[in-house]
Amino acid sequence: MDKMISRKEAARILGISLTTLDAARMDGQIAYVQYVENGCVYFTEVGIQEYIARCTHRVKAKENSATYRKPRGTRR
Repeated sequence: MDKMISRKEAARILGISLTTLDAARMDGQIAYVQYVENGCVYFTEVGIQEYIARCTHRVKAKENSATYRKPRGTRR
């Protein structure tokens, strides 16, 4: 069985506030464990790792056509 992590500890691990963690939990973005309705909420290491993986975005390659200047032409 995975180690149960408290809300406060999970927020610290993720580097987010408790409010942001609760919003992610209510939106279904992060898995949690709650034994009793309206009871304490816990997270698992696997759930936290999956949340990090979903929130991680790959870097896109830079496009070289992003200038608005006209290319220099030959002088007459």
